[in-house]
Amino acid sequence: MDIILQALFLGIVEGLTEFLPVSSTGHLILIGDLLGFQGPPGKAFEIIIQLGAILAVCVVYRRRLAGAVAGMGNDPAARAFIRNILVGFLPAMLIGAVAYKAIRALLDSPVIVAVVLMAGGVVILLLERLNRHPRFLAIEDFPLPLSLKIGLFQCIAMIPGVSRSGATIMGALLVGVERKAAAEFSFFLAIPTMLGATVFSAYKNRADLSFDNVGLIAIGFVAAFLAALVVVRAAIAFISRHGFAPFAWYRIAFGGIMLVLLLK
Repeated sequence: MDIILQALFLGIVEGLTEFLPVSSTGHLILIGDLLGFQGPPGKAFEIIIQLGAILAVCVVYRRRLAGAVAGMGNDPAARAFIRNILVGFLPAMLIGAVAYKAIRALLDSPVIVAVVLMAGGVVILLLERLNRHPRFLAIEDFPLPLSLKIGLFQCIAMIPGVSRSGATIMGALLVGVERKAAAEFSFFLAIPTMLGATVFSAYKNRADLSFDNVGLIAIGFVAAFLAALVVVRAAIAFISRHGFAPFAWYRIAFGGIMLVLLLK
């Protein structure tokens, strides 16, 4: 029962943090370490339950995604939308495949995660002070080099604790994307990125996966989906009103508390 409740709790944590610039992976590593969670080996649990959060994006934006797919044949805007998402995904696909072992090794250090969480919060506060003048207001209007640059920023999140959504959104803001469009691009870019990470992780850890683990993964998956469904609907409105500073202060506080607990 304890491990079932832990899987449920970690699934909720994943869903609440995946699309916010606070690092869902960092939270899973730190809280999982604090709870002593003994889930499926090879980090399979942490990676696969992220698909629950991704499914929430697909549900919330189902009309836009369906419209883009349906319009690929005759709608230039739909083609541009899909093209930009795929180009943005390309760096993570290539770098992730090459650097997989090094990334997995980094994920095993909760102290590094706590420090990176705090450092990332400071960076977000500094970037929020920049006087930006957005030039790109919609994903469909992104030129290819811009999508590629944002995809490269996303790769910074391979360092545990950085935050995939945080790196993507902050990178987009730096290259002239409007705040709402930056957040939405991060949401959509998560779909191929996390799907690819899940398939790759499942393949790499195929020897460790068994039906004994399916129940725990299913619990975390459903919990992540339901929690993310709430967050995705509210995140854009919150970011539009309050910016990213609240998340930065949260990162600093959470990372500091975890660092103290880890070093005690």
